Amino acid sequence: MEKLRRRVVAAAETALARQHYVCPIDVLTGLGWLPASRVEEWRRGKFTPLTSATQVDESKVSSAFEYLLGWAKDQGLTPTEVAYPAGTRDRRPLVFGDGDDAAERLFRTHWVSPALSDKKREQLEARQNKAPDLTVFVPVNAWSCASCGTSAPAGEFMFLEGDDALCLPCADFGHLVFLPSGNAALSRRAKKESGLAAIVLRFAKRRNRYERQGILVEEAALERAETQCLADEEVRARRRERDAERRAAQDVEFQAAMATEIGKLFPGCPAGRAQEIAEHAGTRGSGRVGRSAAGRALDEDAVRLAVVASIRHLDTEYDNLLMSGVERMAARERIRADIDRVLTRWERP
Repeated sequence: MEKLRRRVVAAAETALARQHYVCPIDVLTGLGWLPASRVEEWRRGKFTPLTSATQVDESKVSSAFEYLLGWAKDQGLTPTEVAYPAGTRDRRPLVFGDGDDAAERLFRTHWVSPALSDKKREQLEARQNKAPDLTVFVPVNAWSCASCGTSAPAGEFMFLEGDDALCLPCADFGHLVFLPSGNAALSRRAKKESGLAAIVLRFAKRRNRYERQGILVEEAALERAETQCLADEEVRARRRERDAERRAAQDVEFQAAMATEIGKLFPGCPAGRAQEIAEHAGTRGSGRVGRSAAGRALDEDAVRLAVVASIRHLDTEYDNLLMSGVERMAARERIRADIDRVLTRWERP
């Protein structure tokens, strides 16, 4: 049980550092008991209740929530109850469990950092209470509309209403036009101008997740958004330049802080190597451990993982083993002792 408490606290701290609040769903996903993909499906109203997707029994979930409550109180976090409307047209309230009022309130409670200003807390609560966007999918296989019976080829837009797949005309989306992703300002403004809008998702098998393809908006709304973008194009270009400079400065500062943290944890690591590890792991948009929520918070485990990754590729035969056809996990096992030797040497001043 002590191990579970530590895992709950670690998951809660990671969520709090990332988004300035923590909720029960964050803990369940952080523990690996609830797949994030299933949470997204639940938010879209695809199934109910949420607990039917959890991979442990109720007693473990209850224990985890007790630890979460205790930790949140110790941290002085502010509880606030959040509405969870479904991403469906009726925006019905989502159900977490068996309908018990106390349990439902617990699931809906978010614990917010007291460091947030009143204005930021209001903005956060507004985002939390907002219903998910309506969603249209790009199927990878042929399908048929449940309403009109029309056969549709793969790639034809489909709207799910419960278990029924509908074509856009039957879903009353036939008058909308598709705006592909790529222009954030245009997409944001078109969606704001449109009385009815839906995001378009396609499942990427390689990444095992849904990826955004664009949005469906009213044609008149798109025209108004295009006019707005043309009117301030020069201003936005200058803003992008300033933002790029600001991000570059932030990256340099963050990488320097990570290099310093590496030096503290591994005083025997050469200074130049520590900087190289920090720059590699902390590259913006790389998806590496340094850009994770834990990495940005300079969590000790995340920093250690970045160091281990560097040693694995530069100080062992790992890459050669992969190129010779050795399976990845087998290759990691074979070079584990080499990594441990380097870590032991670097841990000494």
